[in-house]
Formats: sequence, C-alpha cells, structure tokens
Amino acid sequence: MMMMDLMTSVVEEIRGDVLRATGIFDPTLGINPIAKYTPCIDGYAGTEANNTYMCNNLDLYSFTPHGDLGSSAKVGNDIWGWAHTSDGVTREFGLVGQMDGTAFVEVLSTGQIAYLGRLPTQTDLSIWRDIKVIGHYAYIGSEAEGHGIQIFDLLKLLDSSLAGSPKEFSIETDLTGHYDGLPIGTSHNVVSHADKNLIVAVGAMPRLDVCGAGLIFVDVADPANPKTVGCAGEDGYVHDAQCLTYYGPDTKYNGSDVCYSFNEDTFTIYDITDPSKPSIISATFYHGVSYSHQGWVVDEKDQSYLLMNDELDEMFSRGWAVDQKTITFIWDIKDLSRPVLTGHWESPVRAIDHNLYVHNGLVYLSNYKSGLRIVDVSSVARDPTGADFFEAAFFDVHPEDDAKGGEAVFGGVWSTYPYFESGYLLVNTLERGLFVLKITETA
Repeated sequence: MMMMDLMTSVVEEIRGDVLRATGIFDPTLGINPIAKYTPCIDGYAGTEANNTYMCNNLDLYSFTPHGDLGSSAKVGNDIWGWAHTSDGVTREFGLVGQMDGTAFVEVLSTGQIAYLGRLPTQTDLSIWRDIKVIGHYAYIGSEAEGHGIQIFDLLKLLDSSLAGSPKEFSIETDLTGHYDGLPIGTSHNVVSHADKNLIVAVGAMPRLDVCGAGLIFVDVADPANPKTVGCAGEDGYVHDAQCLTYYGPDTKYNGSDVCYSFNEDTFTIYDITDPSKPSIISATFYHGVSYSHQGWVVDEKDQSYLLMNDELDEMFSRGWAVDQKTITFIWDIKDLSRPVLTGHWESPVRAIDHNLYVHNGLVYLSNYKSGLRIVDVSSVARDPTGADFFEAAFFDVHPEDDAKGGEAVFGGVWSTYPYFESGYLLVNTLERGLFVLKITETA
C-alpha cells in the first residue's frame, strides 16, 4: 500500500501540473457554439478555425460551450443521461458534469439541446465530479471536500418553463436527499447498482479510513434517506467500478452481486451479495500496469469478457503502450476467481485513455485529446485477442494537436454517454463543452 500511496500522489501531481500547463484552467476561448447539423464530410466536421474536427462515420449535431451551460469555471468532466417516457413519448436529458456543478440539458429530436438549468457544487470547486442515475434520481459525487453525494429528482426537469428560463437549482431546497457519510465528504466516482438500489462511492479519502478509500455501499431504496450498509477496504483505494447482478458462466456466483473494480495496480473482483460483508474474489496484476483506471463488461447478460483501460501506461510508454497509442485491455472473466488477460486493442492515434462504455457490441472510448473512438468488439467471443476488433467511427475534439498525430497528455474528452434509444451520443470535454454526435446514417 505504501507503493500505491506514492503512485497516487505522483498521479495527482502529474494531473494537476498537466491540466494547468495545457490550459484546462484557462479554458479555450473564442470557440463558438454550433447549433445546426454538421455532417462529417471528407473526414471533417465544421468550418471555423479551431472549431473544425477530424471525424469518420460520426456526425456533429450540436456543440455548446460550458459557459453557455451556466458554468463560470468553464471546465467539464463527467456526463450521464436519463430518459423519461410518458404517453408513448420519450424525452432524453443530459447531466453535464462541470467543475462548479452539474448542468441539465434536454436533447431535442433534432440533436440540438435546450439548456434547462444547473445544480451548483455542494461545497468547493473540483475538477472531479461523477454522476449516475437510478430510476429518476441523479446521484452526484465530487472530490470537493465536504461535498458528499447530492440526490436530485430528475422529474424536476420536466417543467416546461425551464427551456425558456433555465433555473439555478438550490442545494438547500431542491435536493431530495444528501448523503454525508463519506469520511471527509469526498468521492472520486459514484457507481450505481440499480437492481439493489445501491450507490457505491469509490475513492473516498482518506486512505487510512476504515474503508480504505475502497467501496462504500449506500442503500438508496429511499432516496431521501440514504444509508451506509457496508464497505470494502481490504484491497485499498478503488478508482472506479461496475457493479452488477451476476448471471455469467461462472455458475458458483449465479444470482450473486459483483463489482468489477479498478484499484490502481490491480483488476479486482468483489462479491457484494451482502454489502455488509463483501469479499474479494480475485485481485489480478497485468502486463504494463501503470494505473488501473476503469472498465466495463462487453455484455451485461453474459459477463464473459470485460474491457479495461490504464490511464498512465501511455504517458509512461509502458507495456503495450510503448508508442503512446491508447491501449484497451481484454479480460476473459468466465472464471471470476482467475481472470485472464487475453489481448488488447491499440488505437491508431497517440493519446491517454479515460472512460469507456460498451453498448450493443461497440465500445465507446473517451480518449482525451484524440476524442471519441468507437470500436467494434462484437468478435470478442470468437477471438478474444482483439485481432478482429476494428475502429468503426471517431470524432477528434481537439484539433490543436492533430498535426502531431496526437499526444499523450490530459485534455479533450472526459466521458461519453452512449445509451439513448435515439442514438445521440453525449460527449463532454474538459476545456470546450458538450458535443452531441450520432453515427452516420446510411441509406
């Protein structure tokens, strides 16, 4: 643990220095909104200097700077979505994480957005904010000290008056609940397990707390009264996780609840069936480990394979990332007690990888300055080495480094939400704003 404490200290120092050096805290100026459909033609979308983006098979429907979404800090981070259906009509909403709060938008049928309002940060500004949804409630955590987890009823967004007059929601009167059970009120990410009405806070400092900055389980069956029901600190700091009910090929765990967790130096799998008594099923080191960051199963109904990223292997040119092109790791998890690293996918562009999510055989890679990369991984069961993976589409949000072939530094895309039935993709960037994209439709 001493080694990993040192690593995390170095990581946070690198992040802070690089974010400042690359201008994240002095956001890109003079980037105009794009409020109309802008198709990807001959490899580019857009017409203005610094607002024209390399692309393939992804069209731009709108771009909105963070300042136009009510943010004074003008720095973005996480993104999540929520859909509401009434009388056969589905409306789609984006929850846009920013340094100073969360902006709420509706994604219109045309791909443009309506800005509805924002919920300020609970305490201080922080570059780290994370959002998940269970039912019609948003759960918003942050690394800002004392922030806790805000619980916001998304039904408030259905108010028809908001589109014409965005509202500054109150942290005192507009929250359904507030979870303040974190050691010093901080969390790096929040994870949702909807089947159990469970929110899991991870990276909740300090490391020497009884929960060890690991998994902290919060029962949100009653969102107005969130309750701590246990924690898992045995493997130390957890950076991110995906928690699911298990119905995969490892019959020993069928019907159990598991968390696939990314713990800086390992890929760790927990049994959380009883969150008051969690246990580690396996903790696995891997080739080129630098900072085990985040991952997602390829198929939630099967759970035979999982894709993962390491946030610092590109920066340190370690393992398969020796040329600084982003690496996506492929894990065979058919035996939860013995995961096997079977292969990897290498992006054609230099960058650092961040959050990834999988939907219908496609993995949506938020690769910082090389933008959103969509890779077809439907062949994984046939060939888990990744040899048959291929890049189906991309949209590079950071033209400033295109001439260099990309670079392995922070900036650009933080995260992407790919789960709307409409096919619209919400892409949130640090220094620019919110992009709404869609895979090019062919006749």
